[in-house]
This record gives sequence, structure tokens and C-alpha cells, in this order.
Amino acid sequence: MILFKKIDQGLEKLTTWLLVVSVLSILFLSSLNIVLRWMHMNITWVDPFVRHMVFLGAFLGGVIATGRGTHIGIDLIGKFVESKGWHSLRAAINQFIMLVSVAVLLWMIKSGIDFTKVELEFGKEEFWGIKSGHLVALIPIGLGLIAFRFFILFILSFSKEERAQK
Repeated sequence: MILFKKIDQGLEKLTTWLLVVSVLSILFLSSLNIVLRWMHMNITWVDPFVRHMVFLGAFLGGVIATGRGTHIGIDLIGKFVESKGWHSLRAAINQFIMLVSVAVLLWMIKSGIDFTKVELEFGKEEFWGIKSGHLVALIPIGLGLIAFRFFILFILSFSKEERAQK
């Protein structure tokens, strides 16, 4: 369990760092492009690059939210079970939700890979010689990171110290 905990902590640090770099890049490049437009100049690759950085930031934020348990969720059954004091049932419900989430994410990853294949075959060049297929590969990669985080949390949910923290 210690290995999985370290992997989870490492993934948290890496995604947080990448998210900060992504947001700062978005802010800097967008501001630069605005200032350059005032001078009737434009860097053509900035807009598509920023769009894809926003996309990347959304997935990195999803990885962080998954780890912190702050992702979107409706938890009426969990709140009811918790109010009754049935903590082991609450843990089982959370584990079930994690497994279902991984299963749905795996299906979405497969769809993302199929979409990426189509874009690689028929997509156009976006900027710096990079085809759109390489850029939309962010979809299955981002979903894969979120699924991996759910899976790690599922494994950690069987740890006695994790249950004691909750």
C-alpha cells in the first residue's frame, strides 16, 4: 500500500506542477497576443496552442479533483448511509462508485483513441507542424490519467489507515 500511496502523491505533485505551468503559459501567451494585436502584429500559433493548453488544464484539474474527492458527484445515498452511521456500507458504496467510474472512463478512453486515429488519418496541421491528431491525443491521455487515479484510490480504499482518515 505504501507504493500506491507514493504513486498517488507523485501523480498529485506532477499534475499540480503541470497545471501551474499550463495556466501560466495560457496567461502569458494570451496576454502577449493581446498586446501584439494592439501593435497590429499577431503570432498565428498562439490561439490554437492556448486552446489545447486549456484542454490539457481541464484534464489535469480533473486528475487533481479526483484525488481530492472534489469532482462532481451526487451522493444522496452516501449521505443517507453516513447519517445512519453505516460507515462500512459507505466505504463499499465509494468503492463501487470508483469501479464504475474506471469502467466508464475506460470506455471513454477507447472512444478517444478511435477519435485520435481518425484525426491522425484525416486531420490537418495545426501549428509547428503538429497534426490535429497528435493534439486530440490529449483526450485519451487525460482520461487515462483520471482513470489511473481512480484505480489507485480504489486500491488505497482497502487500506486500514485510509479508512481511519475518513
